[in-house]
Amino acid sequence: MIIFLISNSFPINKLFKFMPNLLRAAKIAASYLVLTFSLNTSAQDFDNIAETYVAIAHQNYSDSLNLAKEMFDQIQIFTENPNEANLANAKSAWRNARVVYSQTETFRFAHPVVDEWEVQVNAWPLDEGFIDYVDDDNYFYELGNPVGQANIVASEELRWGPNNLNLSELTPALLASLNELGGTEANVATGWHAIEFLLWGQDLNGTQPGAGERPATDYAQDETCTNGNCARRAEYLFAVTELLISDLNYIVDVWNTEEPDSYATEFLSFNSNEQLRRILYGMGSLSLGELAGERMKVALFANSTEDEHDCFSDNTHATLYYNAKGIDNVLRGHYVAIDGQTLIGPSLLSWAESHDGQLASNLDESFNQALSHISQIVESAESGVAFDQLIAPGNSNGSQLINASINALTEQTRNLELLANAMQLGSLNPDNAGHDF
Repeated sequence: MIIFLISNSFPINKLFKFMPNLLRAAKIAASYLVLTFSLNTSAQDFDNIAETYVAIAHQNYSDSLNLAKEMFDQIQIFTENPNEANLANAKSAWRNARVVYSQTETFRFAHPVVDEWEVQVNAWPLDEGFIDYVDDDNYFYELGNPVGQANIVASEELRWGPNNLNLSELTPALLASLNELGGTEANVATGWHAIEFLLWGQDLNGTQPGAGERPATDYAQDETCTNGNCARRAEYLFAVTELLISDLNYIVDVWNTEEPDSYATEFLSFNSNEQLRRILYGMGSLSLGELAGERMKVALFANSTEDEHDCFSDNTHATLYYNAKGIDNVLRGHYVAIDGQTLIGPSLLSWAESHDGQLASNLDESFNQALSHISQIVESAESGVAFDQLIAPGNSNGSQLINASINALTEQTRNLELLANAMQLGSLNPDNAGHDF
C-alpha cells in the first residue's frame, strides 16, 4: 500500500524560487517527512517494494516534466524579450528542473526502455562547437569527429564527405536526428546539456572561478545581436526545449500503471526476484560506475573540465547530490514531490530492517555518508569553489573531498550487493563503467 501525505504548510515547489541555498532547500524538503513508520515487510512483500518503486518513478518523472514546462515558459519569455533579467530567470528555471530530473537517473540503468531514451535527453559530454559558436583557441573537440565544428546554429546545410544535410528549419525532429552524427557520441544536439550550453555558452574559465557568460544579446532580434544568427539560435533553443518536454511526456507514460501496455505494467508482472534485481542493479550502477566513476573519478584523475557533468553552468555539485538523493529515495521508499506531497511505501530498507538489523544499519549509515560527503562538495560550490576548481591540478583539498565521496559511494554499493545476497538474488555485479574501485 502506497501512502501519500499532504503537507499543509509552504508548498515545496516554492522552495526553488525563494531558497537559493541548495543544502538549506534540501533540509527543508526533508522536514516534510513528518511521519515515522514501521513496516514489517517479508519475502511475500517483494511485490509491494516494486509498487513503491514504480510509483516513485512515475511521480519523479511527472515532476520533472512539470518543471521542464516551467523552464519552457521562461525560455519563451526570454527569447521574446532577450534581456539579462529574463536570461537569468531561464537559467534559474533550468537549475530548478535539474534538481528533480537528477533524481530520476536511478531508474535508468536497469531498464533498456529508459537507458535508450536517456541518450536523447541527458547525453554528455558534448562537443559544443557542433551546436554553436565557440572560442577556437579554447575548444577541443573529440578526436576524429568530422563535424565537431559544424555550428548548426550558423549553418543552413551540413556537408561532410558524401553527406549533405538540410538544416534550414531547426525542428525537434531534425535535432533529434543529429545526435551521434557520423557515429560520434560527442555530437549531442538535444537534451538538458544542449539547453544548458545555449543558455550559458562555453565556459572559458578552465579550473578558475566562473561559468559560461553568454550575453542575452546573443538572442537579440535587432542590430544589437551579438555573435550572429540570433534568430536561428532562438529557433534552436525553442525547438530543443520543445523536444525535451515531448521526451519527458513519453517517459511519464512509460511509468504509468494506468496504461495497460506501459513498461510499468510489464515490470510489475515480472517475478519478484527479477524486479528486485533490476531495482538494485540500477541503483548500484548509478552509484558506482556512473556517479563515482564517470562523473567524479574521470574528471578528477584527468583534471578535466571537459568531463565535468554540468560544465557550462557549474551546476555539477547539485547534479551529483541529487543523483545520490535519487538512489536514497529508492532505498527508503519515499519521495517528496514538488507540490509538497510525500510518497511513502514498503522499501528495500524496511525489508532489511525486518530481516537483518545489522545490514539495515550498514545500509542506512553508508547512504547517509554518501549524501554527507557529496554535501561537502555542494557547500564548497556555494562558498565559491565549484567542482571544476576542486579538480584542478594541485588542489589537494578538492581531491580529498571528491575521493571521500567516491569511497562513500563505493561502500554504499557494496552494501547494496550485500542486500542482494540477503534477498537471495545472487551476485549484483553493478556496472562499474570499467573503473577499478
